[in-house]
Amino acid sequence: MAEESTAMTQRWLSKAWHDLVGAGRCSVDDDVTLDVAVYHCQQAGEKVLKGFLHFHGREVPKTHDLRALIPRCADIVAGFTVLDPDAEGLTPLATAFRYPDDYVPLNPTRAQFDDAHASAKRIYDFVLSLLPKETHPA
Repeated sequence: MAEESTAMTQRWLSKAWHDLVGAGRCSVDDDVTLDVAVYHCQQAGEKVLKGFLHFHGREVPKTHDLRALIPRCADIVAGFTVLDPDAEGLTPLATAFRYPDDYVPLNPTRAQFDDAHASAKRIYDFVLSLLPKETHPA
């Protein structure tokens, strides 16, 4: 059972890493795909937090709200609350630029992407610092 849990945690973390790398790659095309890039930043944060919960045998809720995931992780390690500002900034990016809207621009700004990418990387690095090496992406 422990091997299965470790392997699934590694899959969660690998998918989070893919989203983080993908976000960076989407951001280099003259800002045309920054909407896709910020979405993948949010996804990276979501998946790494869910991987942490899975590793600790907790329920992995079906939510895109990082603000709801952080308290669940903080029940395991109190230090997660330092990520509250990152979760606050990333959560809306799950949907903010996904569909055309009269009130939202089609693309975020470069500064919005930079902030989102930095937040996703902070969450990713924080979680990996708390998990054993065998759960880290290969």
